[in-house]
Formats: sequence, C-alpha cells, structure tokens
Amino acid sequence: MKPELRHSNHISLRKTLFNSGIVLLALTLLYLLHIFSNTADTTPDHQTRNTSTETSASYSEQVKPLLDKRCVVCHSCYDAPCQLKLSSAEGIFRGANKEKVYNPGRLKAIEPTRLFIDAKTTNAWRDKGFHSVMSEKNKKSKPANKTLIQMMLELKQHQPQPDTGKLPAAFTLDIDREQTCPTHESFDKYANKHPLWGMPYAMPNLTSNEYQLLKSWLNNGAQIPKPVPLPASSLAQIKKWEAFLNQPSNKHRLVSRYIFEHLFHAHIHFKNAPQNEFYRLVRSRTPPGQAVDEIATLRPYDAPYNEQNNTATQKTFYYRLLHYVPTIVAKNHILYEFSDQRLQRYQQLFFSTDYPVNKLPSYTGKITANPFKVFAAIPPNARYRFLLDDARFFIEGFVKGPVCRGQVALNVIEDQFWIVFFNPEQPIFTEQAEFLNSMSDYLRIPSERKSHLNLLPIWSDYWQRQKQYMAQKQKYFSRIKPHNLSHAVNYIWDGNGSNPNAALTVLRHFDSGSVEYGFVGDEPETAWIIDYPLFERIHYLLVAGFNIYGNLGHQLSTRIYMDFLRMEGEDYFLAFLPVEQRKKIRDSWYQSTRSELDIFFKAPMDWLKVEAVIGYQTNDVQSELYAQLKQRMGKVLPRANNINQCGNTHCPKDNRQKARLNKAMQKISGLHGKQLHTFPEISLVRVITDSPEQSFAYTLIRNKAYKNVISLFSDERKHNLQDIEKDSLTVTNWLAGSYPNFFFNVHISDIENFVEHCMAIKSQQDFDRFVERFGVRRTSPRFWETADWFQAQYARQRPLSSGLYDLSRYSNL
Repeated sequence: MKPELRHSNHISLRKTLFNSGIVLLALTLLYLLHIFSNTADTTPDHQTRNTSTETSASYSEQVKPLLDKRCVVCHSCYDAPCQLKLSSAEGIFRGANKEKVYNPGRLKAIEPTRLFIDAKTTNAWRDKGFHSVMSEKNKKSKPANKTLIQMMLELKQHQPQPDTGKLPAAFTLDIDREQTCPTHESFDKYANKHPLWGMPYAMPNLTSNEYQLLKSWLNNGAQIPKPVPLPASSLAQIKKWEAFLNQPSNKHRLVSRYIFEHLFHAHIHFKNAPQNEFYRLVRSRTPPGQAVDEIATLRPYDAPYNEQNNTATQKTFYYRLLHYVPTIVAKNHILYEFSDQRLQRYQQLFFSTDYPVNKLPSYTGKITANPFKVFAAIPPNARYRFLLDDARFFIEGFVKGPVCRGQVALNVIEDQFWIVFFNPEQPIFTEQAEFLNSMSDYLRIPSERKSHLNLLPIWSDYWQRQKQYMAQKQKYFSRIKPHNLSHAVNYIWDGNGSNPNAALTVLRHFDSGSVEYGFVGDEPETAWIIDYPLFERIHYLLVAGFNIYGNLGHQLSTRIYMDFLRMEGEDYFLAFLPVEQRKKIRDSWYQSTRSELDIFFKAPMDWLKVEAVIGYQTNDVQSELYAQLKQRMGKVLPRANNINQCGNTHCPKDNRQKARLNKAMQKISGLHGKQLHTFPEISLVRVITDSPEQSFAYTLIRNKAYKNVISLFSDERKHNLQDIEKDSLTVTNWLAGSYPNFFFNVHISDIENFVEHCMAIKSQQDFDRFVERFGVRRTSPRFWETADWFQAQYARQRPLSSGLYDLSRYSNL
C-alpha cells in the first residue's frame, strides 16, 4: 500500500469516505487540515507516514521508546549516518542519502536537506536523492514487506559482534569515516563485505524481545498513530505569542525580526507546559489560525519572499510557532522558555522607551547579515540586555549548533575557558548607539558572502575592517583613566545578583563542546570578556550566518574570522591586567605556530601599553583577577552550580554518601599532564549503591592544552600540537557533554579503589587494566543497561534542558 493511502487510515476517515467520490474526499481532507491548523501541529510529511487504527500504545509506549534508546542515539541531527534520522516518523519515511552533510573539504555548496523544511513529501525527498529504508515493492530478491531497517537488524542478529574485549579493527568508528549507505538492491553486497555491520552498528545486539518488537512493528506496516492534539493551554500560549509577534507597527515588526533572527534555532518551551513539548519559531506564508506553511530560507535573515517580485502580497509573512515533533537529543537541544514574565521583559526592553522606526530595513544586499545596520533603530542597550538575559543559550548556539561539529569549527577555542560580560549598567563606549552606528561598516562579517573559494577577502577586506574597528576602539581606550581593581570589576556584569548567565564555562571535547553555568574546573589558561558588538557578531557568524551545507571557502572564512573574535574576547580580559605583565601573558598563549597569526593578521597593539586597572597585590595577577571575578559573582555562582546539578536553583543538600563521593572523586581532578594521555575526552562515571535509586553520576572531562588553536585541518592529537604537560582533568558531580566517550561503573564500596587505580595510571597498560575492571566497552553485555541509566539520570538531573546522549563517538577502549 502506498504511503499516501496508508495516511488515509492514519487520520481515521469514516467508512463512508471509501464509498464516496472525489468531492467528499477533498472536503474531508480540507476539514482535517482545518483541525490540524488549530492544533498548530503541521507535521510536514504526514502523507508519507503509515497510519494506524490500533491504539497508540504499541508505538508511543513501546516502539518509539525502543527506537529512541537503540537507534536515535546515533541517527539524529545533521551528523546522522547516511542522513537517516530516526527521531521522528517523518525522518524514518524520508529514508537515507549517501551525501555527507559535514564535509569541510567540498568545493561546491550542496542543496540543504533539512527535515520538515526543504521538502515535505516522500516524492520530494526521493527527488533529492533519498532512498527508502521501509517497505519496497516489486523487489525480486526480497519479500515485498521486508524493510531495509529489518534487514540491517537481522544481519546483526545472525552475525553478532564479539561480547568481550575491544572491537576488531574492521569496525570504522572515526568521526570522518567513509559512510556506507546500502539500498535494498545493494544490501546483499553490503552484508557479504561487512557481515558484522548490522544494526545497532558497533554496539551490542538488541535483546530477543526488543528485536521481535521491532520486527513485528515493521512486518505490520510500521503503523504510526495520528498525532495527539495539543492541550488547550498550549494553544492559548501559541495564540498569545503569535499575536504579540505579528503586530503591524514598524516598531513591532522590527523587534519581531530581531527576536526571530536570534531564536530561530531554539527549542521553545512554554512555562508549565509538559516537559517534552517544544516549538520552533518560523516564518510562515499563512497567518495565525491557519496551518503553518514554513518559508524555507537558508538563513534566518534571508528574504522571506522573492525580491524580484516586489508586490505587497509577496512580502506578507507571519511569525508562527510550529510544534517540534522529533525526539529531543542533547547535541542540538538549545532550550529557550516563553512565559508571561518573558513577555513582560520584552515589553520592558523594546517598548518602554520611545524611539522611532520610520522605515523598515530591507532584505536586500549585504545589509541583511549586518545586525548593526538592520537593527540600528533599536537601542543597543536593549539588544545587549536581551542577549545577556539568556547568555548561555546564545553561547550554546555556537557550541551546540551545526557549526560545532568537528575541529574545523572547534579548534578555534581552548578546551576550557571562562566567559564573563561587560556590565550594561556601566557607560561602556562600545555599547553606545553613536559609536556603533559609526562602526557598522567595520563590523561586517564574511557570512554575508555566499559560498566561495576565494579567501583573499578575509585578509584584504574583513581583516582590514577589523583593524579599523580596533584602531577606533584604541582611541577611546587610551582616554580611559586607570581604575583600582576592586572598582574595575564593577564593569563586569554580575547578573544583578541572581542571573546565573553572568558566569559561564565553555568546555571543548575535541570534536564537540558544552557550556556550563558558573566557573567550572580549575583556573583556565584564558578567559573571555564579551561586550555587545562581540556577542552579536559571534551569533551572526556562527549561528545565524553559518551554512552547514556550504563549501570549503565558506567554512574556512567563518573559521578564520572566529579567530578575530576569540582574540577580541581574550584581549578584553588582558586589558584588566597590568601593562607590565599583559604582553608576557598574551605571548604565553601564542606559543609555537599560534604566533603565525601575527604574520597574517598584524593587529594594532597600542592597547597593550595603556594602563587601565591598577591595585594588584600579588605577582600572580591572572589568579588575582580570577579571585576578584569570583567575589563579584558570589551570589550567582551557588545558583549556577545548583542548576548544573539538578536543573534548579535549589537542590537537595548532599547526604553523607554524596559528600564522601565528592571528596573521593575530587582527588581525580589532580591528574595532569602525561597521566591523562590515555583518557578520552569525556567519561561518565556511575557510582552504584545498594539502593538503585540512590546511584550517583560524575563526569571526567579531559582538558587538553595546545601549542596553538589555529590549525585548520590538523588533528592536534596526531600532529604534535598538544602541550601534553599542561593537560588537566575537570571532575563534575553532574552529567555534562552531549557525546560520552566512555562509561565507568563502580560500586560505592569500591570507590576508594577506583580513585586509587585511576590516580596510579602511568601507561597504556595501566589504563587497559583500569578499563578492564571498571569500564563498559562497546562489547559489554552491560552496555545498554548502563547507557539507559545515564540517559534516565540526565533527564532526572535536568528535566527540561537534557536530551538523549549521542553514542556515535563512544570509544573502542
């Protein structure tokens, strides 16, 4: 049966429909379209989905959770193997495509293939090169109801992988491994060549019950129940927010454009709504009250209409909230909350002061990628406070968004650094409208250019503009009178004593990253201080303006320009240090090939000689500044730590068991240098007690020091770019990261032995014995049980901001 006909069953059309003519069919479908529009649940690929007359329990309560725990943990988001996203029914029926989304070396940009956006029917996806993984008809060599998914599962059942030791070298596990994407026709060849490559790939088999459950579901047509209508409370919230965002005045339209360009990537949650209910903010051709018809543009600032056809009708679009139906996965879950308090805050920020918006900016030319031109009418302080209110969300945008995957983007940053922000209450000249307006041409970023191969403009144009901007800042900076350290830290935002976004820690895990509230870990080698222009450019370079489907030139120009922005944040931090030590500290950051930056990007350095902060009492001025920042953040750091641990500002007090564990585990944080050379980037530790509900979780995060962070393609682990002697380990008593590299299990009675063995590791052989005793390998029969526990524990710790861990980067130790 074709998917389109199966969909008729899915929406439960009455028996009379089958006995009636085309007219009745059309009227019924229009009626159902009206019903769906009222729920704001416009799943774009409904016509491709199998439908069901059975209750939703078989799929929603059994099949879907199993797919999530065993399949979605690798097949989701942009880095899903073969672009096969199993996190939604739409992704399952879309199928697979051998074109890799992440390909930094491609010379020509490819067409985007965003699920729900760039095509909305099965036939449209087939036209884009996706092949089915579900039932195929008229295949001579396979039963008609045999799906590719089922064949991959059967291969695993018939050819299980080893259940002890490391996986054999025949398994390819590298992040950039060549993908093999078999079709129905090529499956036999695939199975003969790779008999151990059944699904789940390089993981233990499904249990017999799990396999039979999926087999039964697939054999019965992979039936999907119709969507459950959204609750009335959510519909009321949608109505209220869409009314706010679509008000007709120029001021409201400009503010709504600003909000959209900053929240387009968010998973929006209504306060007090069900925990698993999220929405996307989109631009639609249809107004509120009708089904959402999302306008598919590559970037959020691209014109939502055809500029060549300039009629008023063509320019009409609406901001809408679209229900997000895929399973939430940690690696791209960037949470933003809508509430009555948020609406009041928007009113206060953007509408409490009187400023004219006489003319709306166009969507033409290079202006669209320059927020300092497009939104010049909105007071900069309002824009800056909007970013500060949820600073972690916006920093997560570049750490967890599409740009984050792989080192072409991430090796621009250190493995661990702290971030603070300039105080919006202080008269910072870079946040003044007059200064920003005069600098707007110098603040252009390369994301305004389409995919290209010519990198010359980065050197000749954008770097020259950046130098001009730095020179102009120097003029203002040189007129600043020195401040005593105790007073100077007042220029750093303290979150008004309550907002934990004021202090953040960024942690890089080689080819992924995470952001935590507060100051996590030991004092870092570097820190950033961010002002409004820097914050805005980071967002427009790495989030709003980044095209994951772009070519080599686009990705390299983005990467190079981010070097400018990183240095700008680091230089602000250095400006708080005494002149006599400032250059020495900066030079220590730019050792070895990192110093090559000065060859290509010779920056104005006069600011190094301007004394801005005085009154230091010790020779270790960097540690002294860190201490002052901690004191400045005194009220928000405990709140930040609580949110990290339990997702709330008030966590239960540690019991005696937890206090004992914290003390023992913190000893491991003393590991450093070559002791860590065998450790993966991020390890999760489960401490088991006699009461299963009382088990505890810790994260071991290896922070690698680098001689440079400018190598565009070199693997630091293979090309002697690491400064191994300075490697360190951060231990958290909560779960961090999105891609765990390894699991450890230890009973609480054995915790001291675990710590002792860990501290004694000196060689690969020592580490192998440690893994043999406490580790959970890919071959371990305990693997899935352990993985399930960590998934559940993460959800318990952070009910809203957590998502499924991705297991595709799990190490073969």
